[in-house]
Parts: sequence; structure tokens; C-alpha cells
Amino acid sequence: MALADDAGPEAGKAPMDKAAAENPFPNRFPAPGLEGGIEWMNARGEITLKDLRGKVVLLDFWTYCCINCMHVLPDLEYLEKKYPKELVVIGVHSAKFDNEKDSESIRQAIVRYEIEHPVVNDANMTIWRKYGVRAWPTLVLIDPEGNYCGYISGEGNRELLDLILGKVIAYHRAKGTLDDTPVNFALEAEKAAATPLRYPGKILADAERGRLFISDSNHNRIVVAGLDGKVIDVIGSGAVGNKDGDFATAEFDHPQGMALQGEMLYVADTENHLLRAVDLGKKTVTRLAGTGVQSRDRWTLRDGAQPALRTAINSPWDLALVGDQLYIAMAGPHQIWKLDLTGQTLSVFSGSGREDVTNGPHREAAYAQPSGLATDGTTLYVVDSEGSAIRAVDLDPVGEARTIVGASDEPGGRALFEFGDRDGIGEDVRLQHPLGIALSGGMLFVADSYNHKIKAIDLKTASTTTVLGKSKAGQPRELNEPAGLAVVDGKLFIADTNHHRIRVYDPRQDAVQDLELAGLSPPPKPKLSRDEPVAAVELPDAAVAAGPTLEFEYPVVLPEGYKIAKDAPVTARIEAEGEQTWIPGERLESRIEGKVEEGVVRFALPVDGAGEARLKVSVSLQYCRAGIGGLCKLKREAFVVSVAARAGADARSVVLKAPAK
Repeated sequence: MALADDAGPEAGKAPMDKAAAENPFPNRFPAPGLEGGIEWMNARGEITLKDLRGKVVLLDFWTYCCINCMHVLPDLEYLEKKYPKELVVIGVHSAKFDNEKDSESIRQAIVRYEIEHPVVNDANMTIWRKYGVRAWPTLVLIDPEGNYCGYISGEGNRELLDLILGKVIAYHRAKGTLDDTPVNFALEAEKAAATPLRYPGKILADAERGRLFISDSNHNRIVVAGLDGKVIDVIGSGAVGNKDGDFATAEFDHPQGMALQGEMLYVADTENHLLRAVDLGKKTVTRLAGTGVQSRDRWTLRDGAQPALRTAINSPWDLALVGDQLYIAMAGPHQIWKLDLTGQTLSVFSGSGREDVTNGPHREAAYAQPSGLATDGTTLYVVDSEGSAIRAVDLDPVGEARTIVGASDEPGGRALFEFGDRDGIGEDVRLQHPLGIALSGGMLFVADSYNHKIKAIDLKTASTTTVLGKSKAGQPRELNEPAGLAVVDGKLFIADTNHHRIRVYDPRQDAVQDLELAGLSPPPKPKLSRDEPVAAVELPDAAVAAGPTLEFEYPVVLPEGYKIAKDAPVTARIEAEGEQTWIPGERLESRIEGKVEEGVVRFALPVDGAGEARLKVSVSLQYCRAGIGGLCKLKREAFVVSVAARAGADARSVVLKAPAK
């Protein structure tokens, strides 16, 4: 799909030399404003189109439950890294589910999905309506002069967007309307404390050997622990990647569901679009299925079996094993797939690929982002998260799918929007985006994620009741978007995802407690952003009066209407060239915070009396509209100066200002 028809006849071709002189989107109208959201996140406050003037802007209309919206995020990250000074992405979160209208829930999703651009909570769909959006995800392009250029819906448009952005940037750079000043955001992730688990997804129990396998999803690893919480092993280095190898060096990308066969653990490596095999005896990780590239093809039952290692797959979310057949909740194409472990082949087992909640034979059945599996060996129980339904799927190839609880088979796909929090029987039950499931005897336990509850379904009667999560209004949630379940000896082990913990519920005692994972620590925290080198300005030699500190003055020059951000410090990093003993090394290794007084920033570096040194001083500050705007720009300057501190010198400080030309 093209951006309306605005890309013109040159779309799809390499940019020509004359592209910089031609406006790819002539005669555009001013874009509607961004007012109407109830809260901004990853920002210091509200952002307006005036703040964004000079930048190419992509508005990403999304809702965090949506698998297609998740698939767009890597494309946005790619474009943000390719055009870091020219492009600003703004996430407009226009919720599908009630729980997603809550700013705290969105804030958790921003951190979980590792989003590094501003997001506005469009809880009332105000901005959505202004822009005439009709589907998630939709991307809207706004040029540096604030004009609406067009939109594109769906996923898989990275190359087209890259081509169009290149043309828009070239034109506005030539015209002089592009502002390539770096910007800086107040990221939610920078406020988050390190925890041993980070957004744990699925849990698998091995009752025979007394083990739990936990998908420590945002730490990109699998934790193996005893039922008492004692950590046995950690599988994966914690780095994002798809590297095979031993437990210490192997890499995953936000893994989810697992299945166990003897000492072989199978893992749905969700964001790598892979299945991995973990040999628990040899302590190795290898690729089992998938190519590592997201499938864009629509596979059907008619396509038959395909070689597992040469077939691309799409967001595998959970696994269930029956004999040598590994069943896969393939969330991306809304289907159930099957991996034959003997023949090493993949095939679609059930589902047409249409997103809906439709019962019937495997070829005609429709699912809506299946995200959890459990089985008794003859029936596969499926959590249909986007349909807020629980399905039963015959493992007989000529069987069918049916809905146990929740709505289904409603005309026009309306079952996708039938959700709530209502216990009851069968089709009268309402869930809200459930993710986890576990089977024990004749009972199904469901992690009703967006209701922050655990529900129990009696398979004989389809009667559904709440067993955990009855928090009172105004009190902290007992659970927060639980996503994984396992049952051992009548106890429920729960991945309390947004609380970064595992909880253990004993229904016989009606008691719940945290599982303390003894000996588990988080991997090193990845750096969210990286400073680029700045060319240093050579200053004249400076002689200053000796004292306990070396003083610097930095006169701040900002565009009209801007001030230094009120909640962001002005910092300096000082390095010494060559050997010197005047300034202790540890004082040069950290950033110094300056004091702002009447447009001048003053820094004080402790020194040992008199001395000389050739120094590089790098200053960094953030400035925004009136000092409180939501979008702050980054000003960075570097200076090199030879300084001599002597008794009797007149100057009290080194002035960091480029000489007039």
C-alpha cells in the first residue's frame, strides 16, 4: 500500500539528483494538531506541531495489544537510527481494550517494548478522529513545514517509508526548512529500576524433576529454577540476538513459550521469529525452525509440510508438545502451526489466517492472535488473546475448533470487540485479552491479563470463576497483566509480568506468595542511546588564578523562545591530554553538573592547587520551548584549551566560547 497516491510515479525507483529540488508532496494542507491526548510519555510534557517544526514526523497510531503494531516497532527503530537528526516518531496510542486506556499500562508497554520515542495517550480517540484513522497500525507523514503528506496502514512498509523519507529530507534540506538539531527525550526506561526478572512471559513446570522454566523475556534469557525458587541455571547471555552456543553466550530476542521433551527444551524465540532447541544436558542452544526473518507470506493448510530450517515463521508465542508433534501458537498469522520433530517439517495445522473468532473445521476456523496453549493429548486449548476467548481445538487433522468461553462467530468480526470482565458460563463469559493458560485435571486456569486476574474454567460445564486478582478499587493491583501459568501439585505458578515476579497461589489455603529466586541477578543494563563525537573548538591558551577548583564559564546561546530544560542538568565532561598530576584521574572520569546563572553555566573541577594541562571540555544541555516543552533539543559543544593555574593570575575562570571570526 502506498502513502495515498502521494509518492508519485517515481515511488519504488532510486532517488534522482533532481529529487532535492522537487517537493515529493506539493500542495499539502496543514496537519491537524496533536492536542487531545490525556498524557504524554517518554517526554517532559505535551508536544505540539510547533515544537516539531523543521523535523520530518511520523505519527504511529497503535495499540499495545496488537501484534501488527509490535511488528512495526523494529521498522520505526531502523528509521530512527538511520535519520536520528531529521526524523521524529510520535506514538499515538489509541486503545482497543479498556485496560489500554490507562496511562500506567501504556507506560509499562513502552518500557516492555523498549520504545525510545514520545507517546501520547489518545484515550478518547481524539487525535485518531482528527486524522481519520481506521486501522491499527497506521503511520502518518508530516513534513518539516507542518504539512500533512499522507498515510500508510499495516506492517511491512520499511523500504517504502525509507525511500519516501529520503526524498522529503533531501527536498527540505535543499530548501532550508530542515532542522537537524538532535533531540532528546525523557525516557520512561531510564526511570525503571533493575530487577532480577524483567517482564517474565511464560512458565513451564517439570513436576517430575521439580523444575520451573521461566521466560525472562526482557532479559532475553530462560531462567531454570527449583520449585523452591533456587536458581539452577540461566540460559542466554541477556543480549538481544540469535546466536547459538553455550548457555553463557547464546542469545534470544524476547522469548515466550516453551515445551519440554526429556532433557530437550523447546523455546518460542518470539521476536527472532525462530524456534530454538536447548539441550539441558550439553548446555547448548541451537536453531530448530525458522530463518530468523519474519514471514510475510500467508501459509494455509494446502501448502503442506515445509523444511523447518528453511521456512520463515511469524511471532511464535507458545508451544505444546504431543508425542513428536510440537504445536505452535503462531500469533503473527493468527494460526496454529505444527512442527514434526521426526521429519523436521513445519505446516499449518489449524486456521485460515483471517483474524477472527470463527469455529469450524481446521481449514475454515479463524483465530485472533493465539498466545497460549495447553493440551491433554487429544485436545489443544488455545488462548485467543485479541478475541478474548478460549478455544478447544481437536488434534485430529479432520477435527474442528470451537469456542469454550467468550464470543465467536459474530457477523462482521464483531467478536474481536466483545470483551469485559464477567464470570459465567460459555458464551456469556467476558475476558479481556488473556495470554496464559494451564490445564490441571478437568480445570483450565487462564491468565486474564488485562483484567489482572486468574480465572478457572470447569471443562465439563464451561463455568468460569475468578480465583485470584480481586483487588479493591484504589489499591495496588494484586497482579499486573499476568501472562504465564503453570500448575504443580495443585499450586499455581504465575508470571506476574508487569510486577517482574513469579507468584505462587495455593487455592487450598487461599494463600499467595512471591517465589524468591535465590541467586538471580539481572544482566548488565543496555545503554539506551549513544553520544556522537562532537568536533572540538580550539580556544586560546588560558591562565587563571590557582585554587582548590578550576572554574569554567559557558555562555549559553539558544534560539529565540527557548530556555534550558528545567528538569535536565547541564553537564560537562573534562578530559586531559597526555600525562599530568595536577588533576586526579577519577575527577576526569565523571560528568560535572553546572550551575546556571543569568544565561551562563559555571562548572567547578577540583584540582590540586597550581598546575598545567591541556584539556578537552565537552558540554551538554537540553533546551525546549519556555524550558518546559515536551520536545527538548540537545546542544553539545566541545572545546580544547591549554590551561595554566598560577598564583597571582587575574582571570578566575576559563571562558568556553568560540573566538569571534
